[in-house]
Amino acid sequence: MVIKTFNLEESIYNQFAEFCREHGLSMSKQINIFIKSQIEIVPKIRAEYLNKLESIRKGRFVKVGSIENFKKKYS
Repeated sequence: MVIKTFNLEESIYNQFAEFCREHGLSMSKQINIFIKSQIEIVPKIRAEYLNKLESIRKGRFVKVGSIENFKKKYS
């Protein structure tokens, strides 16, 4: 582990510190996760998300037409 110093706006630091306290999170761990997500070349979730999105797009949908048709059919 490496110790580094960053300059942050005090108000932002205080808000983030409070957020982490309220949620039982480690500030260092959250910053590490953020930095790691910024430097990932291919995000881990991207392929899985795109596959799921594609299957949703190919799904079966009910054509309802206009809002008036929808109201007539489903009211």
